[in-house]
Amino acid sequence: MGFNCGIIGLPNVGKSTLFNAITAAGAAAENYPFCTIDPNIGVVPVPDKRLDTLVKLYKPTKVTPTAIEFVDIAGLVKGASKGEGLGNQFLSHIRDVNAICHVVRCFEDENVVHVDGNVNPTRDIEIIEAELILKDLETVEKKLSDTDKRSKSGDKKIRAEADFYARIREHLLSGRLALYEKPETPDEEIFLRDLHLLTAKPVMYIANVDEKHLTAEDGYVKQVRELAAKEGAKVVVACTKIEAEIASMPYDEREEFLRELGVKESGLDQVIHEGYALLDLITFFTAGPKEVKAWTINRGFLAPQAAGEIHTDFERGFIKAEVIKYQDLAELGSELAVKEKGLLHIEGREYVVEDGDVIFFRFNV
Repeated sequence: MGFNCGIIGLPNVGKSTLFNAITAAGAAAENYPFCTIDPNIGVVPVPDKRLDTLVKLYKPTKVTPTAIEFVDIAGLVKGASKGEGLGNQFLSHIRDVNAICHVVRCFEDENVVHVDGNVNPTRDIEIIEAELILKDLETVEKKLSDTDKRSKSGDKKIRAEADFYARIREHLLSGRLALYEKPETPDEEIFLRDLHLLTAKPVMYIANVDEKHLTAEDGYVKQVRELAAKEGAKVVVACTKIEAEIASMPYDEREEFLRELGVKESGLDQVIHEGYALLDLITFFTAGPKEVKAWTINRGFLAPQAAGEIHTDFERGFIKAEVIKYQDLAELGSELAVKEKGLLHIEGREYVVEDGDVIFFRFNV
């Protein structure tokens, strides 16, 4: 499984520049598969130094990283929830993504017109969130009206469902995202999931700055951080113009370039890593002379579920998992050395896969 992030923002905030950098990064990743599924979808490999280490140890004929999909969603304008601009198309695309990357303009440039006349990150974020909330209110109102009618039968479960929708409606009317109204029972979790609310998706903000504010943050970035702190959201500071430059470089030149800029990793890499954290995803590996491959799973997956990501037969016929911890393999330098130290673990059906596990699955179908 992979996951996808929808890139949203007002027009002229740097959304398309970021998306072009993403697609260029995918296209320039030699040895890695890359595809553009659709003009507005780009798939890019997830950077992982552990994969590089495993390649050195196993010398495989094929390397397959795990990937992340980015969806460039049409720029939103005020009134999108009522169909203004590309409103309805924009909102239906958001419904299909796992997480949202909200690009916020934090730079002055007289050559790039701001739709509202001046740069104001707090206002820009609030415009978009208000449109998403309005669309969600529409969804909840419809559901509440239908459930209210059905609850007249006296069915307690339907009444509880109607009460939950009423609570969500009040929460949205107060101007808060659905993400921050937590379900209190397993039934409520199902009710919320079935609503497919736009504001229930995890969000990260990308503060798009000019080059001089990449390391020296200004008041615009501070506005984004303050708003994100209230919501418990992540912020990545990036300069989309520089991202486009980095993406077109060969891999071995990127680190040196980033060092000169005074940053540890590119904005795109930060977005990918934060996206993983946002959705509580982890990576495990399968490794051998034919192929070293990274796999993305939800944190908490049991060994048979992880095996099922490789092939459904692996899950159905699961016998056991032979697990090596990445750290042990990296330190000792070979599978043989790990086995000699007694550090190869044989795990059964109840084993919870951990980030970085190198696993060989035994199965019988």
